[in-house]
Amino acid sequence: MKILVTGGTVFVSKYIAEYFADKGNEVYVLNRNTKTQLKNVKLIECDRRKINGHLKGLHFDTVIDVTAYTAEDINTLLDGLESFDKYVMISSSAVYPETLELPFKESDKCGENKFWREYGTNKISAENALLKRVPSAYIIRPPYLYGEYNNVYREAFVFECAERDLPFYLPKDGSMPLQLFHVEDLSRFIETILKSKPAKHIFNVGNSPVTVKEWVEKCYSAVGKTPKFINVSSEIEQRNYFPFYDYAYFLDTAEQNKIMPELLPLDVGLRRAYDRYKNNKSDVKPKNYFDYLKQISSQRFTG
Repeated sequence: MKILVTGGTVFVSKYIAEYFADKGNEVYVLNRNTKTQLKNVKLIECDRRKINGHLKGLHFDTVIDVTAYTAEDINTLLDGLESFDKYVMISSSAVYPETLELPFKESDKCGENKFWREYGTNKISAENALLKRVPSAYIIRPPYLYGEYNNVYREAFVFECAERDLPFYLPKDGSMPLQLFHVEDLSRFIETILKSKPAKHIFNVGNSPVTVKEWVEKCYSAVGKTPKFINVSSEIEQRNYFPFYDYAYFLDTAEQNKIMPELLPLDVGLRRAYDRYKNNKSDVKPKNYFDYLKQISSQRFTG
């Protein structure tokens, strides 16, 4: 296939571009060329909001839009595309209000989520803009994504704690559910729907939920360590020392499972993520969790 991937230099878009290129497809990436490019793709250097004829004369079998965050992003790209057959947009679970009954279903009404705010409502606008102009498009709504090339300080933070042989400061009793999805499974799912052409066009994706305690244990295990936990009271703002909000949610992935039931086990995915992270730590932008942990370590809110 001849495929256009928006982005192609950071985490999800980079992994997807590489995945499809490695499968023998002719992959083009559209970005501003401010970061290192993959070697086995073709660069279209421009801002997606200023296409200015850069796509003239090009036909794509598939557009995989990873970097659409607003309706404007969708409309300017569609205006710039000369012709294409299929369109896949990576959306987000942030489109679901936090007040909905769990698990969130694709049929649930989208709306503002107090944790994700404009990010979620902008994704809703992007989805609507796409389906208005391309009713045959596929929309994928993942939970938290992880894996190789992840530049977000999530599993990397836990890996670092394990490497330092530090105890892990666990929010409350660690029972909050957490749902993740490896970028390889996301890439495989895109490939699956392109081949099978399902009648359904909006899909939740994700692994079965785990507790945050189980997730931390698997992250430590990827480093070859076993964590000792210090439970932190709810009086301490969780987001100051832990890479996820105090927000328990998970998606209904029954429709995903019908067409792609086999997923990468979480422990295997985390080992792969760590194997890359340990030699590429500069790719991840850390947050000051450790400084904050020093402040709370002697307070009565832990125990």
